[in-house]
Amino acid sequence: YSVIIDFVTCGSVIKLLNIKHNVRLHSHDVRYGSGSGQQSVTGVTAVEDSNSYWSIRGTRDTACHRGTPVKCGQTIRLTHVNTRRNLHSHYFASPLSSNQEVSAFGEEGEGDHLDEWTVQCSSSVWGREEAVRFRHRATDALLSVTGEQYGRPIQGQREVHAMSSPSQHSLWKAMEGVFMKPSDSAAFREEHIHTEF
Repeated sequence: YSVIIDFVTCGSVIKLLNIKHNVRLHSHDVRYGSGSGQQSVTGVTAVEDSNSYWSIRGTRDTACHRGTPVKCGQTIRLTHVNTRRNLHSHYFASPLSSNQEVSAFGEEGEGDHLDEWTVQCSSSVWGREEAVRFRHRATDALLSVTGEQYGRPIQGQREVHAMSSPSQHSLWKAMEGVFMKPSDSAAFREEHIHTEF
């Protein structure tokens, strides 16, 4: 049976839509020709693209147990499913707008502290229908799209970067994906513990 989950959970694999520009957060094994030279992160208009899936994971310091709701203010890593690199930012200039570069970094899901993003949302947990922001923990900049488009070889894809001030450009929403449901095992165990008085 399937359960409709109203919030985003740890371990889920999802696509993230930038609401203003209607593009999904995307990466692929194409490196930047400038800046860090790391794997590029872009925004794509295509809905059906397997390179737009990201998994929600904890950080080295903070576990994110599979199926538990992501809290507003929680710090997470977003790992690109197909290349196993993490969404990353640092003080390099992005190629088109000269904002702060956002890249994908690491091997097999392990990078460094520059892969950590804090989820900014308005209630206690990240709701499925809610527009949220991702603040880069180390530099305080927000994951953003302002609409600049690449030419070849990634024609029409939008630049994704980070900016210090919040705006309409930094609002994202969880879209397609596999949402892990909270495990029922804790409730199951409690029901089967008989206390003797």
